[in-house]
Amino acid sequence: MKAAWAPLFLAIVFGSISAWAGPPFQTDDPDPVDFHHYEFYAFGNADGTGVEMDTAGPAAEFNWGILPNTQFHIILPAASIMPSNNVNYFPAGVGPAAFGLGDIEIGVKYRYIKETKHRPMIGTFTMIEVPSGNYNLGLGVGKVWAKLPVWVQKSFGPWTTYGGAGEQIVPQTGYKNFTYGGWLLQRDIGKKWTLGAEVFSHGAEGLATPQIRGSTLVDFGGYYYIRNPGFQVLFCYGHAVAGLPETYAYLGLYWTWGKDAEKKDAAMNGIDGSNGWGHLSAGTGTFR
Repeated sequence: MKAAWAPLFLAIVFGSISAWAGPPFQTDDPDPVDFHHYEFYAFGNADGTGVEMDTAGPAAEFNWGILPNTQFHIILPAASIMPSNNVNYFPAGVGPAAFGLGDIEIGVKYRYIKETKHRPMIGTFTMIEVPSGNYNLGLGVGKVWAKLPVWVQKSFGPWTTYGGAGEQIVPQTGYKNFTYGGWLLQRDIGKKWTLGAEVFSHGAEGLATPQIRGSTLVDFGGYYYIRNPGFQVLFCYGHAVAGLPETYAYLGLYWTWGKDAEKKDAAMNGIDGSNGWGHLSAGTGTFR
């Protein structure tokens, strides 16, 4: 048991080239960072099957509300691969373990439709993966690849639900283009917790990945607010309920800050918050 859990523990602590946007979940939302606001994540995630365990981390994610309804996004990940070398999956999952820089993710989230009382929010989150990881070691794809999703969100008091679907385009030998999608429901619980659950599914991703066949996972996770809204702990864990057995995990820290947040905090604490930065306040992405 200890031997089986050791790779997963390391993956959670140090991170996966399989992280998706929408931390800590795999499903994303269409809500961009507010204009003139910022987000920063320090995280690690893991995604693995009997073929191989892949991790991303330590990793850093930065999001910037660069324009109204528009968010700039970048992730700089360390990555590792831990092939199982299991003959049952040959020729997939064969080779030595490796650790190094993974593919850098750059994206733009754009909200097309704002949420109203009767209308959901709708947006896209296009991401381009830069081939910065070593392809020969299995730490990167070796070519530019992309994620093209559409997401929808609606809130009802303390409840929020969102989801959607997209296509991942990977023009490289050993990889496949595939469809992915998910749906999530979460609830604010008091001032310290937001908890949720998602169903997330993806198609077969190719023999060069741990996800040689499609899988559907159920994940549970959420946020603990060390400072609300300034500083959060994010966590998630899930396992496949259909298709190829797969495990997903995420653990991270999140900060967010911006002019409006600083003014609000300053007013609440009776101080001058006009310096434009002030305190940090709390608020994704994976290679598959």
